[in-house]
Amino acid sequence: MIAGSIEASFSGRRANTLPLRGTHGNSIKLVYKGLAMARRLGSQHLDAFQAIVATGSMTKAARERHTSQPQISRLVGQLEDIVGFAVFARKGTRISLSPEGARLYAEIEKHYIGIASVEAAAADIRSFTTEHIRFVAMPRLAGGLLSRAVACLKHDHPETRVSIHVAGANALQERIKAGIDDIGLVMSYGQLSSEVDTIPIATLPCVCVLPPGHSLSRSAQISAADLAAEDLITFVRGSSLAAAIDGYFAQSGVQPRIVAETELGASACALVAAGIGVSLMNPIAALEESQKVDLVVRPLRAAFTATLALMYAHRLRHGLLLKRFGAYIRADLANSQGCM
Repeated sequence: MIAGSIEASFSGRRANTLPLRGTHGNSIKLVYKGLAMARRLGSQHLDAFQAIVATGSMTKAARERHTSQPQISRLVGQLEDIVGFAVFARKGTRISLSPEGARLYAEIEKHYIGIASVEAAAADIRSFTTEHIRFVAMPRLAGGLLSRAVACLKHDHPETRVSIHVAGANALQERIKAGIDDIGLVMSYGQLSSEVDTIPIATLPCVCVLPPGHSLSRSAQISAADLAAEDLITFVRGSSLAAAIDGYFAQSGVQPRIVAETELGASACALVAAGIGVSLMNPIAALEESQKVDLVVRPLRAAFTATLALMYAHRLRHGLLLKRFGAYIRADLANSQGCM
């Protein structure tokens, strides 16, 4: 061992020293900074972070992780010390992702997607499956259109094993890119992503949903100007549908009177049926909900559109499966019973 002291420096936000002893009693000082740290990120830090983002609070995250709120707080504190920045912005008892935390969360999501991919591969190996097609769709489509098309596939190919998963638009795209799922069904209100292989299936003019007996239900079409004085139930900020609705009114110079926001078309329609206001949405959602609650659906004048599309794994690009599944979806749109 070299006599004296040895000093190694690493770039970061603050220096720390860790005294060590050499084999001959010499003092060795290791200076480390930032990411060259005594503690490393562990799965418990990532799990706690993900649970807080998913539930929106440390208390709920603790309940989900079957631990205490102080333990979750400690893990977050350790995580922030390790990475060198605050991952949450705190205002009283409310927390939200900091800009740096949002970037870190995107990377952590990739980590979990990778783990899910390994677990899915292991399951396939155990079951000796020769053909297993994994489908994924947004919640509305997974429970209706996608399931009916998958039923058609099973009727024609009963030996094929299928799985149906549910994900939001962004997560769905990531699952297809990562190879977790083979075919995804999406409803887009903007440009389709160029990062994933995509086939547009249909362009659908959006509609207005009204409560029974509403004065506008007598109109053959409804314009943005017609809705200027109406209470509007829209969708949460940041969603592509909310942006499309905002654009529709802005194009006509109308300031909508928003009284409620929701994440789900089913919730919007339930509020409409209860007489809280009117809403705008894609015609598939409107049709399905009008079969459950009492609603009036009318076309929009100069309507904004929704694009129904298939996202798929690159290996399926020229395959018969993709063409056949697209045909099942188109048949369902043309006939509410699909192939059944």
